[in-house]
Amino acid sequence: MNNILLVTGGSGLVGNAIQYCVKEKYNDFFSKTFYLSSKDADLNNFEDTLNIFEKIIPTHVIHLAANVGGLYKNLYNKVEMFETNMLININVLRCCHKLNVDNLICCLSTCIFPDKTTYPIDETMLHNGPPHYSNNAYAYAKRMLECQCSYYNENFKRKYKCVIPTNIYGPYDNYNLINAHVIPALIHKCYISKQENKPFIIKGSGKPLRQFIYSKDLAELILWTMFHYNDLDSIILSVSEKHEISIKDVALTIAKEFNYDNIIFDSSFEDGQYKKTASNEKLMKLYNYKFTPFNIGIKESVSWFIKNFDKCRK
Repeated sequence: MNNILLVTGGSGLVGNAIQYCVKEKYNDFFSKTFYLSSKDADLNNFEDTLNIFEKIIPTHVIHLAANVGGLYKNLYNKVEMFETNMLININVLRCCHKLNVDNLICCLSTCIFPDKTTYPIDETMLHNGPPHYSNNAYAYAKRMLECQCSYYNENFKRKYKCVIPTNIYGPYDNYNLINAHVIPALIHKCYISKQENKPFIIKGSGKPLRQFIYSKDLAELILWTMFHYNDLDSIILSVSEKHEISIKDVALTIAKEFNYDNIIFDSSFEDGQYKKTASNEKLMKLYNYKFTPFNIGIKESVSWFIKNFDKCRK
């Protein structure tokens, strides 16, 4: 049987890491691989989505495509964040079902967990209360993706699985200063600050805590989930609780890579959710994975950004 892999969101941060890992470890398994970008199909449109699926006829699908952004994009564009992500997810899963794809992995996020909760968060707590107001539109759309997968599994005996990564960073990210996630935005901002010899200003106090996973680590774990995780319940893919780090320390680590120490934290800006500590106990019981140390991941990410500054997304 020809095994054909289709990755939605294949040109982005995680998609590029998936490409790298497939070439390294799974090249002999897949006869063909397709990494879709928004140029290939409008996944908000069902006919567009169906056309590309019928052209490829995949046997395995990794669904990464989403309308994503940092704190302020989520705060100020809630209708867009909810509607586009709902449409993308509905269209992709309908097409997977229509083409009889059983091996589907969908990517969620730990930001979808309840705001008011006990820590650490685990997989059983996903629907225990509303998410933080700052990103609730995106979070609810992603929660519905988890529900959608479970309904296909229940009604049609599919094997659709969801992974829940913590904050992702690495090469090929979106470095837009307004809409990017925290690490790529800070990398770009620090680069400009040093170029212009101006203060590296971080919005907020720097106190919030986050767990970060390097994109190559996540790619390896997604492929492990596809081939070796036999449960249909969602699984958190994350570094351990002890590797939770403050935004202040993230900024300082980035600044160190640029050899720049003119740093200011502007507390007049909102911090967002203080913490959302996730447990990786379920993962580690099944697979004792060795994660890339944060300082090494940041070093590689900053190096990639500098080398690719003229052509990277920003």
